[in-house]
Amino acid sequence: MADQTNTALVVRVSGQTPTLSKEAIQRPSPAANQVLVQISHVAQNPTDVQSFDGNAFGDGVVLGCDFVGKVVELGKDVTRLAIGDIIAGLIWGGETKGLGAYSQYCVADEKISFKVSKSISSEHACTVPLASATAWLALFAKDCLNLDRSRAKGTSVLVWGGSSSVGLYAIQLASFCGFDVVTTCSPKHADLVRSYGAKHVFDYKDKNVVEKIHNAVPNLKHAFDTIGTTDSSTVASRAFRAGPGNLCTVRPGKANTQDVLPGTHITDVLVWTAFLNDHSYGEFKWPASKEDHELSCELFENLPSWLENGTLKPSNPKVLSGLDAVPGGFQEYRDGQISAYKIVYRL
Repeated sequence: MADQTNTALVVRVSGQTPTLSKEAIQRPSPAANQVLVQISHVAQNPTDVQSFDGNAFGDGVVLGCDFVGKVVELGKDVTRLAIGDIIAGLIWGGETKGLGAYSQYCVADEKISFKVSKSISSEHACTVPLASATAWLALFAKDCLNLDRSRAKGTSVLVWGGSSSVGLYAIQLASFCGFDVVTTCSPKHADLVRSYGAKHVFDYKDKNVVEKIHNAVPNLKHAFDTIGTTDSSTVASRAFRAGPGNLCTVRPGKANTQDVLPGTHITDVLVWTAFLNDHSYGEFKWPASKEDHELSCELFENLPSWLENGTLKPSNPKVLSGLDAVPGGFQEYRDGQISAYKIVYRL
């Protein structure tokens, strides 16, 4: 490839306030187990905005985690993908300088990506990797809720924040595996979460929500908080009527869980354990997990067929045009306007 440029949205830090700058940077080269992807679509995730606003990775990084694009180069050990394949991939934008989805080119791990079939649009496909993998690990990883899929029948799990992107995937995956799903959301999304497999649906703002969950599911022992605020984790833990249960939060380092029901077993999910690497975020460190990597590979291997046959429905995308639209999309998240859809940028 003669031209190695790569237009990207780069975080620049000058003074107290980070900015986003569209710049030409070096095109990445795939490692042995990776492919180089020419990106056509990138989905916005809350972690993008949080990392940017909190200046989590410093100057010169590229954010963005979910993307769809065409494979244009193969690492030497790649066997499952071919040049020209359209794939959806996942990367921790910001962790490695110059690598992120808000760019023309990025790399994808061949096992933590999937081929996009013609029956699903690229806009829909790029909403899938991060949110579905987060939900999958939260439900089934040994350091999270560690639900036993062989004993799903009669076991309930509470998905707090069921209409969030992660929440919708958690409802579908838990329901598909045979668990009874209890969830909370705004009343306007009640029909949506039921259509995704929720058995019991409650208004998270209802002052009697805990009592109503107690009555519906008295033996509840498992909850996944997809929101991660102090209120959400606290109230979710109080849904355990029969005594302390297991609560997994999306917040790294189990943040915002200081007021949960005493005795509750608290875990957090970090989607990046899908990759067989050590990870750190601020003061928190996660060692490489072979179990999480293999569990994630199982998910990505199954995603094409699950999406094809309707077992899994992707999130509803709101499509914006180009990298120049990203600052506005970030603000839409900050303003709390995003509800039951995911912003996707078409490059």
